[in-house]
Amino acid sequence: MLVGYPIALAMLAPAAADAAAQPQTPAAAASPQSQAGCPPPAPGSTTIVICTQRTNGYRLNPDIMEAKREMHGAGRPVRPGVEGPRPDCATVGPMPCVSAGINLLAAALTAAEMAKRLASGQEVGSMFLTDPQPDEYHRYLAAKARREAEEEQKAATAKAKAAGAAAAAAAAAAAPSAPAPAEGN
Repeated sequence: MLVGYPIALAMLAPAAADAAAQPQTPAAAASPQSQAGCPPPAPGSTTIVICTQRTNGYRLNPDIMEAKREMHGAGRPVRPGVEGPRPDCATVGPMPCVSAGINLLAAALTAAEMAKRLASGQEVGSMFLTDPQPDEYHRYLAAKARREAEEEQKAATAKAKAAGAAAAAAAAAAAPSAPAPAEGN
Protein backbone atom coordinates (compact mmCIF):
# COMPACT_ATOMS: atom_id res chain seq x y z
CA MET A 1 0.00 0.00 0.00
CA LEU A 2 2.78 2.42 0.91
CA VAL A 3 4.63 1.52 -2.28
CA GLY A 4 1.77 2.95 -4.40
CA TYR A 5 2.15 6.52 -3.06
CA PRO A 6 5.61 7.24 -4.48
CA ILE A 7 4.59 5.78 -7.84
CA ALA A 8 1.46 7.97 -7.97
CA LEU A 9 3.51 11.06 -7.07
CA ALA A 10 6.05 10.25 -9.80
CA MET A 11 3.28 9.97 -12.36
CA LEU A 12 1.55 13.21 -11.31
CA ALA A 13 4.71 15.36 -11.04
CA PRO A 14 5.10 16.03 -14.82
CA ALA A 15 1.44 17.02 -15.15
CA ALA A 16 1.77 19.44 -12.23
CA ALA A 17 4.91 20.97 -13.74
CA ASP A 18 3.16 21.50 -17.10
CA ALA A 19 0.20 23.15 -15.39
CA ALA A 20 2.50 25.50 -13.45
CA ALA A 21 4.41 26.45 -16.61
CA GLN A 22 1.28 27.52 -18.52
CA PRO A 23 0.40 31.21 -18.11
CA GLN A 24 -2.79 31.78 -16.21
CA THR A 25 -5.46 33.83 -18.04
CA PRO A 26 -8.22 35.44 -16.02
CA ALA A 27 -11.73 34.17 -16.61
CA ALA A 28 -12.89 37.64 -17.66
CA ALA A 29 -10.38 37.71 -20.49
CA ALA A 30 -11.60 34.34 -21.74
CA SER A 31 -15.14 35.56 -22.33
CA PRO A 32 -15.28 38.51 -24.76
CA GLN A 33 -18.95 38.92 -23.99
CA SER A 34 -18.20 40.13 -20.45
CA GLN A 35 -15.81 42.85 -21.66
CA ALA A 36 -18.20 44.49 -24.12
CA GLY A 37 -18.59 48.07 -22.92
CA CYS A 38 -16.44 47.41 -19.89
CA PRO A 39 -13.21 49.40 -19.38
CA PRO A 40 -10.19 47.09 -19.05
CA PRO A 41 -8.37 47.28 -15.74
CA ALA A 42 -5.05 49.06 -15.73
CA PRO A 43 -2.11 46.64 -15.79
CA GLY A 44 -0.54 46.20 -12.40
CA SER A 45 -3.40 47.86 -10.54
CA THR A 46 -5.29 46.28 -7.71
CA THR A 47 -8.62 47.66 -8.89
CA ILE A 48 -11.35 45.11 -9.41
CA VAL A 49 -13.68 45.86 -12.31
CA ILE A 50 -17.11 44.27 -12.26
CA CYS A 51 -19.22 44.63 -15.37
CA THR A 52 -22.84 43.58 -15.40
CA GLN A 53 -26.09 44.70 -16.87
CA ARG A 54 -28.17 46.85 -14.61
CA THR A 55 -31.49 45.32 -13.80
CA ASN A 56 -34.72 47.16 -14.41
CA GLY A 57 -34.95 47.90 -10.73
CA TYR A 58 -37.38 46.87 -8.07
CA ARG A 59 -40.73 46.03 -9.62
CA LEU A 60 -43.84 45.26 -7.67
CA ASN A 61 -46.38 42.83 -9.02
CA PRO A 62 -49.22 45.03 -10.35
CA ASP A 63 -51.84 42.39 -9.49
CA ILE A 64 -50.79 42.38 -5.84
CA MET A 65 -50.82 46.18 -5.71
CA GLU A 66 -54.32 46.29 -7.21
CA ALA A 67 -55.54 43.72 -4.67
CA LYS A 68 -54.12 45.82 -1.83
CA ARG A 69 -55.80 48.95 -3.21
CA GLU A 70 -59.11 47.10 -3.34
CA MET A 71 -58.63 45.74 0.16
CA HIS A 72 -57.63 48.99 1.84
CA GLY A 73 -59.26 51.55 -0.42
CA ALA A 74 -62.77 50.16 -0.34
CA GLY A 75 -63.97 53.06 1.76
CA ARG A 76 -65.04 53.24 5.30
CA PRO A 77 -66.10 49.91 6.80
CA VAL A 78 -69.70 49.52 7.84
CA ARG A 79 -70.00 49.14 11.56
CA PRO A 80 -72.53 46.63 12.71
CA GLY A 81 -74.59 48.04 15.47
CA VAL A 82 -77.96 49.21 16.52
CA GLU A 83 -80.20 49.68 13.53
CA GLY A 84 -82.78 51.57 15.49
CA PRO A 85 -85.74 50.57 17.62
CA ARG A 86 -88.20 48.15 16.18
CA PRO A 87 -91.77 49.36 16.08
CA ASP A 88 -93.17 46.06 17.37
CA CYS A 89 -91.38 46.31 20.71
CA ALA A 90 -93.27 47.16 23.82
CA THR A 91 -90.12 48.07 25.75
CA VAL A 92 -88.85 51.54 26.49
CA GLY A 93 -85.28 52.47 25.60
CA PRO A 94 -82.90 52.71 22.65
CA MET A 95 -82.20 48.97 22.37
CA PRO A 96 -84.27 46.92 19.98
CA CYS A 97 -86.29 44.01 21.19
CA VAL A 98 -84.43 40.74 21.34
CA SER A 99 -86.31 37.50 21.35
CA ALA A 100 -85.48 35.55 24.45
CA GLY A 101 -84.12 32.02 24.10
CA ILE A 102 -82.55 30.00 21.35
CA ASN A 103 -84.27 29.22 18.10
CA LEU A 104 -84.32 25.44 18.49
CA LEU A 105 -85.62 24.77 14.99
CA ALA A 106 -82.73 26.68 13.40
CA ALA A 107 -80.24 24.91 15.69
CA ALA A 108 -81.64 21.50 14.69
CA LEU A 109 -81.48 22.34 10.98
CA THR A 110 -77.89 23.57 11.36
CA ALA A 111 -76.88 20.39 13.19
CA ALA A 112 -78.49 18.27 10.46
CA GLU A 113 -76.66 20.21 7.73
CA MET A 114 -73.37 19.80 9.63
CA ALA A 115 -73.91 16.04 9.94
CA LYS A 116 -74.71 15.82 6.23
CA ARG A 117 -71.54 17.71 5.28
CA LEU A 118 -69.35 15.71 7.64
CA ALA A 119 -70.73 12.45 6.29
CA SER A 120 -69.80 13.46 2.74
CA GLY A 121 -66.32 14.68 3.84
CA GLN A 122 -66.92 18.40 3.32
CA GLU A 123 -65.90 21.24 5.61
CA VAL A 124 -68.39 22.93 7.92
CA GLY A 125 -66.62 26.25 8.59
CA SER A 126 -68.25 28.02 5.67
CA MET A 127 -71.67 27.47 7.22
CA PHE A 128 -70.87 30.01 9.91
CA LEU A 129 -69.78 32.87 7.66
CA THR A 130 -72.53 35.44 7.89
CA ASP A 131 -70.90 38.10 5.71
CA PRO A 132 -68.31 36.46 3.44
CA GLN A 133 -65.78 38.93 2.04
CA PRO A 134 -62.91 38.01 -0.28
CA ASP A 135 -59.54 38.17 1.38
CA GLU A 136 -56.45 39.77 -0.17
CA TYR A 137 -55.37 36.56 -1.92
CA HIS A 138 -58.73 36.13 -3.64
CA ARG A 139 -58.68 39.79 -4.64
CA TYR A 140 -55.19 39.20 -6.12
CA LEU A 141 -56.50 36.25 -8.13
CA ALA A 142 -59.38 38.35 -9.43
CA ALA A 143 -57.04 41.22 -10.38
CA LYS A 144 -54.71 38.78 -12.14
CA ALA A 145 -57.62 37.26 -14.09
CA ARG A 146 -58.81 40.76 -15.12
CA ARG A 147 -55.30 41.76 -16.27
CA GLU A 148 -54.85 38.53 -18.26
CA ALA A 149 -58.27 38.99 -19.89
CA GLU A 150 -57.35 42.57 -20.88
CA GLU A 151 -54.03 41.38 -22.33
CA GLU A 152 -55.78 38.64 -24.32
CA GLN A 153 -58.31 41.19 -25.60
CA LYS A 154 -55.53 43.57 -26.69
CA ALA A 155 -53.64 40.73 -28.40
CA ALA A 156 -56.80 39.60 -30.23
CA THR A 157 -57.49 43.17 -31.36
CA ALA A 158 -53.91 43.61 -32.59
CA LYS A 159 -54.07 40.26 -34.39
CA ALA A 160 -57.35 41.21 -36.07
CA LYS A 161 -55.90 44.56 -37.19
CA ALA A 162 -52.78 42.84 -38.55
CA ALA A 163 -54.92 40.29 -40.42
CA GLY A 164 -57.06 43.10 -41.87
CA ALA A 165 -53.97 45.03 -42.96
CA ALA A 166 -52.47 41.90 -44.53
CA ALA A 167 -55.72 41.19 -46.40
CA ALA A 168 -55.85 44.78 -47.66
CA ALA A 169 -52.23 44.59 -48.81
CA ALA A 170 -52.88 41.28 -50.58
CA ALA A 171 -55.96 42.72 -52.28
CA ALA A 172 -54.01 45.76 -53.39
CA ALA A 173 -51.22 43.61 -54.79
CA ALA A 174 -53.65 41.29 -56.59
CA ALA A 175 -55.65 44.08 -58.24
CA PRO A 176 -54.34 44.84 -61.72
CA SER A 177 -53.13 48.35 -62.09
CA ALA A 178 -55.02 50.45 -64.60
CA PRO A 179 -53.05 51.22 -67.79
CA ALA A 180 -51.84 54.75 -68.14
CA PRO A 181 -53.78 56.83 -70.68
CA ALA A 182 -51.99 57.29 -73.98
CA GLU A 183 -50.78 60.79 -74.59
CA GLY A 184 -50.68 62.63 -77.87
CA ASN A 185 -52.94 61.60 -80.74
